[in-house]
Amino acid sequence: MFKKIIKGGQRKHPKSDSWDTSNQGHVLPGSSNLGSGTPAVNHASGTKPISKGPNSGVRTSLPPMFAVEPLPLFKGVAVADRPTLFLRKLQLCCFQLDFSNSTKLVREKEIKRQTLLDLVEFIESGSGKITERSQEELIKMVGVNIFRCLPPAFHENTGQEALEPEDEDPYSEPSWPHLQLVYELLLRYIVSSDTDTKVAKRYIDHMFVLKVLDLFNSEDPREREYLKMILHRIYGKFMIHRPCIRKAINNIFYRFIYETQRHRGIGELLEVLGSIIHGFSLPMKEENKLFLVRALIPLHKMKTASMYHEHLSYCIVQFVVKDYRLADTVIRGLLKYWPMTNCQKEILFLGELEEVLEATQSAELQRCILPLFRQIARCLHSDHYQVSERALFLWNNEHIVDLIAQNREVILPIIFEALDWNIQNHWNEVIHGLTENVLKMFVEMDDDLFDKCEAQFAEEKARAREVEEQREMVWKKLADAAAEKGGDHMVTV
Repeated sequence: MFKKIIKGGQRKHPKSDSWDTSNQGHVLPGSSNLGSGTPAVNHASGTKPISKGPNSGVRTSLPPMFAVEPLPLFKGVAVADRPTLFLRKLQLCCFQLDFSNSTKLVREKEIKRQTLLDLVEFIESGSGKITERSQEELIKMVGVNIFRCLPPAFHENTGQEALEPEDEDPYSEPSWPHLQLVYELLLRYIVSSDTDTKVAKRYIDHMFVLKVLDLFNSEDPREREYLKMILHRIYGKFMIHRPCIRKAINNIFYRFIYETQRHRGIGELLEVLGSIIHGFSLPMKEENKLFLVRALIPLHKMKTASMYHEHLSYCIVQFVVKDYRLADTVIRGLLKYWPMTNCQKEILFLGELEEVLEATQSAELQRCILPLFRQIARCLHSDHYQVSERALFLWNNEHIVDLIAQNREVILPIIFEALDWNIQNHWNEVIHGLTENVLKMFVEMDDDLFDKCEAQFAEEKARAREVEEQREMVWKKLADAAAEKGGDHMVTV
């Protein structure tokens, strides 16, 4: 019965309006485009077709499949017939269908979906060992389905002005019901304990990995989520691909920062990168430090940084945790790209700064203490109360308070004016209360130093008042002199 069903897949499909010959796309080597006797070339994998010659040995080619017809389930056939059925199902799944019209080829779409589901269940169950040839054809089928030209963004398609990515509606890939199953099949294959890495790396090669990374620019967040999981598993299982993956991610960041300023998958790539950085060995390689300085830190300056800042912050902090000597480099990098007019982004920076300072030692803080606390002082007396509040919250962190206490003689003179301004002038009562708490902490740390700073600040205020009074006197004398000479022609401002 099984052999009759397999042979039944060889029948030519009658010509009708229900099938469009342009929809088949790439198929497995040995198959043909509908209505044509010429074998299709699989451009997705770049591998050679299976030989049909007399010396091909056990690698005999399957009969060509000309139509999408249902195949039996794996559990309904004998164990010995399952390898051949597996290959036939992969062959069927290489038919590419038109998803732009939901009413077209409904039967064929459902048959392909059910076939993909059966393949996923078969791989997940581990009920049969996958042969080397089956692995090769599996990766070819995956490539045929997922490697494609991504659709342009909405504004590119319509000519309208580009919106900020966070304001755009999420895009839904029309072929997702099939794509999801193909991604699930690939993921199950990679994580399977039956998958031999030595064999699999012949087909999941550098080119395959680079094409997977290109798909991270997909508009569909569901696809990017699957890609993230797959890339993470590939990095963990295939050590040979690790340098390639790191370099490719590096290049994507460079292109995003210095060329396009638009990429949908930065957050997902940073999430994968966080795990990679966490596994870096010590001492840290120079190339990894360069990656921090040239790619990760400049990501802070992008307009869309708020969309991926959580994952970026994690990566940055991991570098400092791994090597505390990088704290000075990271803090100066944050100060370089500190937002001047975007208060919400400034709050994100303050949160990241707190995490970095938690992993910073006193010796490293002293190298950047002056520019750092000058910026913190500017944040303390910000008119935006959330910025001021977030800066004052730094004193709730015990490690940071300990660092400040060790360097109080340098820090307090820098921020004393900002704290005094908050008490005298800030409009928000919550800021008043938080500022008073910080001042009390400094009094408890060093009462003499606090009195000294207070006296010094009073002298500076008195001196500034004298300078202002002298300036007003000079202007008054000039105005009087001009009035005597010019009289009626003088214009006062």
